[in-house]
This record gives sequence, C-alpha cells and structure tokens, in this order.
Amino acid sequence: MTSVGTIVWLASEIMFFAGLFAMYFTIRAISPELWAERTEMLNFPFALANTTVLVISSIWCQLGVFKAEAGVPARTGSLLNVASWGMREWYVLTYIFGSVFVAGQVWEYAELIREGVTLASDAYGSVFYMTTGFHGLHVTGGLLAFLLIIGRSFTAKRYTHAQTTGAVVTSYYWHFVDVVWIALFLTIYVVK
Repeated sequence: MTSVGTIVWLASEIMFFAGLFAMYFTIRAISPELWAERTEMLNFPFALANTTVLVISSIWCQLGVFKAEAGVPARTGSLLNVASWGMREWYVLTYIFGSVFVAGQVWEYAELIREGVTLASDAYGSVFYMTTGFHGLHVTGGLLAFLLIIGRSFTAKRYTHAQTTGAVVTSYYWHFVDVVWIALFLTIYVVK
C-alpha cells in the first residue's frame, strides 16, 4: 500500500510540475526577446556538471535499493570495500551528491542575482526561480527523507520489510526528482 500511495502522490506532483512547465512555455512564447537575452546569462557547463551530479546520485540511490531489498542495511566489511556496502552507505553517498546539487543551485542563483536576474526583475527571472526553486525544495525534501531512512537503519533492532519499503519509496521519490530535473535542464538550458 505504501508503494501505491507513493506512486499516486508522485502522479499529483507530475501535475504540479506540468503547471510550472506550462507557465514557462507560455511566458516564453509571449517574450521571446527576453528569453534570448536572459538565457545567454546561463552557465551551461556548470549546469551540465550539476545535472550529472544529480543523475549519478540516482545511480547510488538505486544501488542502495538493491541492498535494502537484499536485507543488507549496513556494510558487512571495510568502508573501503565498496562491494560490502549496504543500503546505508549508498544512501549516505546519495545524500552527499544531492547536497552538492542543491549547493550548486544556490551558487548559480547567487551568480544570476549578481547579474541582475532576480525573482522580481522580469518574467524570465520569475519563471526561472519558480521552476528551479520548487524543484530545489523537492530535492531538499528528498534529502530529509534520506536522513530519516538512514537514521532508522541505525535505530532498528532488526531490518524488516517496513524499513525496506521506506527505502524503496524514498528511491521512487528521488528518481522522480531526477527525471523532473532532466526535463527542466533540457527546457531551460538546452532549448533556448
């Protein structure tokens, strides 16, 4: 039931982001000259590197899911022996990469604000910060979920199906956030 509930909730999140994309494309169609000017300010190489960090974090997350499903909550050997890692270690690595992504977004915001692109500067700034900002809030929510799952792996006396389900549904959310970012990245940074 938890998995189904999570999938239904993520479907509603798709509708939320669909609204943001509709807003982006509508305002872009109304002010093409503004878009041409403002998209030149975007740092594509940095955004591509930051996107790569988030995509790699999904790989780490999925490796953690495989360990959770195998009933391996924590490493069984040395920390340096990656093959012995459990769900916890892969989720910690996912958390680190996700945090780097959020820090990258904050740095990009600071750079754009320095160039005069703010939430209130014009329609482009409003739409850019709303779409990427809401995504950033979703990533932050995912990071909090990872902390919860990691914390539960320390406090549980034995690793049960309930802990596995929590790890799996957290991965659903994380992969969703990743796919939404790829769509945002293509829309904002590639299709100028």
